[in-house]
Amino acid sequence: METVKYWYLKNHNLFSQMKESDIQTLCVITGFKKALKNEVIYFTHEPIRRIYILKKGILKIALMDEAGNEQTKEIIHQGDIFGEITLNKHAHQETEYAKVLSDEVVICSFTLDDFERVLEQNPLISIKFSKQVGDKLKMLENRYANLIFKDVRTRVVEYVKTFAKDNGKLENNHWVVKNYLTHQDLASLTGSTRQTVTSILNQLEKENKLVYSRSKITIPDINNLR
Repeated sequence: METVKYWYLKNHNLFSQMKESDIQTLCVITGFKKALKNEVIYFTHEPIRRIYILKKGILKIALMDEAGNEQTKEIIHQGDIFGEITLNKHAHQETEYAKVLSDEVVICSFTLDDFERVLEQNPLISIKFSKQVGDKLKMLENRYANLIFKDVRTRVVEYVKTFAKDNGKLENNHWVVKNYLTHQDLASLTGSTRQTVTSILNQLEKENKLVYSRSKITIPDINNLR
């Protein structure tokens, strides 16, 4: 297990330049978990707050509204950091949870106290962490700006294109990506409704701009998807 932890940490951008002995020390304080598709991993309202690093797979951060409906807040990809990224032990917590979308995920975690000590002792890691948090906040700012300045179709199209580029690959000049998103997920992520998203996707299919199924998304010409 320690060898597995070592290589997962060593191959992450945050820790890639650390000495072997320092990474071995990290292995002692790092939590390690594997989870399968549809498994729910709770990380709010736990007695010990943690910060998580997704080492393999895709998951979503979601919450339940007052009516008991699931609202997808964010999609987490390999290498992303999530959880208590503000490092504030006393911040108000929403009832959020992480749900596995891919066949399997691998997660490393630190308690906030342990992670703060890592940052204090390693200025380079602290800088890299600050940049990752800044990038995440910038992404959220852009998403909120899109809600104000862009129509629903544009928001849906841009999200699908970004998702395809981040997770898919080119096959015979077509972008093909394994689909983990329901219409409701896409609606939550773009500030829309499931019915509107379904209508937009159906229209895009009629225009031969994409094929959207439960298993995969195919985009014949990503530059023509608009």
